Amino acid sequence: MSDRLIGAVADLDEPAALATARAELAAGTDALAVIEACRAGMERVGERFGRGEYFVSDLIMAAAIFARVTRLAEPLLSAGPRPTRGTVVMGTVKGDLHDIGKNLVVLLLRAAGYEVRDLGVNVPPQRFVDALAETGATVLGLSALLTTSFGAMKATVDAVEAAGLRPRVRIMLGGGPVDARVQALAGADAWGATAQDAVNLCRGWVAHAGAS
Repeated sequence: MSDRLIGAVADLDEPAALATARAELAAGTDALAVIEACRAGMERVGERFGRGEYFVSDLIMAAAIFARVTRLAEPLLSAGPRPTRGTVVMGTVKGDLHDIGKNLVVLLLRAAGYEVRDLGVNVPPQRFVDALAETGATVLGLSALLTTSFGAMKATVDAVEAAGLRPRVRIMLGGGPVDARVQALAGADAWGATAQDAVNLCRGWVAHAGAS
């Protein structure tokens, strides 16, 4: 994996990232390896965001760099499906229209190699259940910014349980007012304060599922 490309993405140096990607592809480096290096750089961006070193605007810039490098590499990928790290269903729960935090989580998860079914905002419990059944996802992310939406988080967890999907689905919560007490109230498995927390949770859960 190219340390130079990883560093360029992590440092938000778009000219260096594109030049390095072009040079490596021209030299015969596997296109998927180039994309994976870019993902590794995005992980560093997420870590820096989590530490307060980067801001939302930096995440947006990093996502643009990632997209441009991916566009360079994708035409050279071998035919067939690209490997993914797992599938995640994400959405803001019913009664809440806020999506900035959710969108950041979706961005970082996709950059990290996960397939994400983003259901948007104001999502009723049954839509989450249907998406889990359709995709076979093993992780569900619920977002809310309003304290009045905590009941909808619990209703969604209860709906997943009633559908018989709970044993295979890990559920994480996020949003400004969400904490361990809200997690306990809703019956979720974990909560995260940052978008990078969500990536770290998914990485641990999917790795554990693969090893079991």
